[in-house]
Amino acid sequence: MSAFASPDPRPTGARDPPRRGAAFPRRLQQTHVFSGASEPVTRTTSARTLPGASARPTARHSTAIWPAALLLLGLGACNPKQATAPTPPVPEVGFVTVTPQAIPYLRDLPGRVAPMRIAEVRSRVSGLVVKRLFEQGSQVKEGDILYKIDPAPYEVELASAEAALARQEAALVLARQQADRLEQLLTRATASQAQYDAAFAGKKQAEAEVAGAKATRDRAQLNLGWTDVRAPITGRIGRALLTEGTLIEPGSTGALATIQQLDPIYVDITQSVGELNRLRRDLASGELARLEENTANVHLIMDDGSLYPLAGRLLFSDVTADPSTGQVTLRVQFPNPHDELFPGMYVRARIKQGIDSDAIAVPQQAIQRTDDGRAEVWLVRADDTVMRQPVEVGPVVGQNWLIRDGLKAGERVIVDGVQKITVGAKVKPVDQTPVHGEAGPRHDADETADKPADKAETASQAAPQAAAQHR
Repeated sequence: MSAFASPDPRPTGARDPPRRGAAFPRRLQQTHVFSGASEPVTRTTSARTLPGASARPTARHSTAIWPAALLLLGLGACNPKQATAPTPPVPEVGFVTVTPQAIPYLRDLPGRVAPMRIAEVRSRVSGLVVKRLFEQGSQVKEGDILYKIDPAPYEVELASAEAALARQEAALVLARQQADRLEQLLTRATASQAQYDAAFAGKKQAEAEVAGAKATRDRAQLNLGWTDVRAPITGRIGRALLTEGTLIEPGSTGALATIQQLDPIYVDITQSVGELNRLRRDLASGELARLEENTANVHLIMDDGSLYPLAGRLLFSDVTADPSTGQVTLRVQFPNPHDELFPGMYVRARIKQGIDSDAIAVPQQAIQRTDDGRAEVWLVRADDTVMRQPVEVGPVVGQNWLIRDGLKAGERVIVDGVQKITVGAKVKPVDQTPVHGEAGPRHDADETADKPADKAETASQAAPQAAAQHR
């Protein structure tokens, strides 16, 4: 030992404490003292690794870990594409090319059915109703007898008038003979002029009394004829308002029944004054073409959404506006051979008021709505990228929206796949423009009247929600 070495202070035979990470002995002696035992009892248990001590891997374990690590590295090197995300495909969208076309200007307006002619059956004479000669709700012709009033009093009046007439005619014969006789005596100077004048005046008076008697007789004949209450017009008669045995008093103005002419029939529709004036200005400026005269330009949509099979013709528009609503009444005439239209019915009239010869229309699904409710469409640029375009829409014409402003001929409007695109995105456009002769957009009211007239308003209200769902 060196002289400078310090002596070990530990006693001889003492062992070094175990180092951190060193394994403890596998067997430890643990002494457990049991109550009731006269001397301690010891029990040997297995030792476990204490907290903080780590087991050092053996050479056998290291030999098994290296091949597994090399295998994982080899698999990662063989499939490098799994580390990068795949490129998304270009979305495919359907579009239609904007093409100006002649589209009729249609408006859906509310209306009421009104009879062409209506007549209340009334009695011109008083008396007792003795018979009713019509079936309620049936079709009657002009001149048909509807009611029979007791004619006996009027027959007596006619007989009395005829007797008075005969008496006056006899007096007239006598007056004429007297006047002729005095005229001859006057020429012979055997009668005075005064006598002749009196005879001549008596003859004229007798003629006047005969005329009055004839008028009285004719009135009696009229009253007798009016005991047969006849239909004043041809049409459908309603229910009977009086029955047999009812006494019609003099001066009574009550109606016995009502007859309405239903074929043809009128439909009175209303339109705002502002819209009507704007239509007239468009017609005057040439923006809308006028329809031919005497053309059937109005169609009816029934309350169940079905189309009335026969078209009507606009007759005229009223010259007075309703002060409470600011609307003008337009009268339309419709044929009604099967009595499908009844007076008082509420209908919707689809009226064709002009033709826009270069109108632009797009399918309804092409119109999107912004958060503030404004209309817009998606366009495909020349480089196949997409953009938004605000538009001003008009009414719904058939299955299309009429575009007033915002689109030009030749532009490509997206109608399918809007939910898959964003502004400026690259797309794969697919042309879905209907070919001439194929089933394309329908504009005629004959073909589109099965759609309710308020569908335009419903679509405009639901469009913002649909746009929000797509976004």
